[in-house]
Amino acid sequence: MAEMSIKKRPKNLDLTTIRLPLPGKVSILHRVSGVGLFLFLPVLLWLFSASLTSADTFATFKAVFASLPAKVILAGLTWAFVHHFCAGIRFLLLDLHIGIEKEAAGKSAAAVLAVSIPLTLLIVWGVVL
Repeated sequence: MAEMSIKKRPKNLDLTTIRLPLPGKVSILHRVSGVGLFLFLPVLLWLFSASLTSADTFATFKAVFASLPAKVILAGLTWAFVHHFCAGIRFLLLDLHIGIEKEAAGKSAAAVLAVSIPLTLLIVWGVVL
């Protein structure tokens, strides 16, 4: 058997020096938002269920969610959902081999951020007002 030469690739384990392109950042945000939504789903289901048990518990939850920290958490969850949805559409298109070229992938990643952030602000603004 002929001896095979294995190429040693350089390893960079210093996370502070890694410079990801925008599609890589959007991909990581997609994963992080998906994990956050998955982990927070039981809490949201419990909140919805408990808020429907009586008018008193609904009033309590309404008072709690009027506070600034709760609004920030809900805005973050809204962004996670909107970003995960938009990036999911992008990845479905990539799976169909649409926009897989480097330039098109960069533009679609920028479009995900350009759509998800303002859409989140519109949703949160509409709920707050």
